[in-house]
Amino acid sequence: MSARSTQRRGRPAGRGMTLIEIMIAMAILGLMMVLAWSTLKSASDARTTYTAIEERNHEIRLGLARLVADLESAYLSDNEDKTLDNRRTIFVGKEDEVRFSAFGHMTLWADTNESDQTMIAYFLDDDREDPRVDSLFRKELRRPSNESWERQPGELDVLTRGVEKLEFEYWDWKDKKWRREWDSSKADGVAGRIPTRIRIKVTYKNARGDELTMTTQARPLLEERLGNGS
Repeated sequence: MSARSTQRRGRPAGRGMTLIEIMIAMAILGLMMVLAWSTLKSASDARTTYTAIEERNHEIRLGLARLVADLESAYLSDNEDKTLDNRRTIFVGKEDEVRFSAFGHMTLWADTNESDQTMIAYFLDDDREDPRVDSLFRKELRRPSNESWERQPGELDVLTRGVEKLEFEYWDWKDKKWRREWDSSKADGVAGRIPTRIRIKVTYKNARGDELTMTTQARPLLEERLGNGS
């Protein structure tokens, strides 16, 4: 027998994988696929959750921006009959609602009997689609008159849905303190005046159910009453 044949016979012959080895390899591959799927699912869930959180925060910020813009256009005027109970220019604020005259109306139709003067109110009320939650409403009168506020027709819009709490505070620059209520039509310390600052707090729940509070302030541009020479 030749030396070449001896070497060939002594070298171990190649063999295929056994059934146990195939099962172990498949188990390892399955485990890796499960880990990869879990990682991708966790990343996808986190992306969905934080996207919903940011969309909710953006919704609240937009609502507050509209509220601030309206408050900053508030005004009072001397050019009206002050003996009437229901004046056309007022600023009435409570802890959870505010009503005021403003230059914030936008005329959308030609030749309409409207101007930029309007009456605006913000308040919480039951949501029309889901009475279990409260929503922030904005009511606007296109042509405010000396009739009572409740009798005048206006447009009611939902500014933000699902608001837990709405709080207002009004800065009195004369007394150097925050007030919980303000009424420019009454004969008290704030008669005929608009607060120089209004602090607004909105409490809401985000997509994870966490209760958060967002705070901002508005600074009305017209602090003095408009008179005949204005």
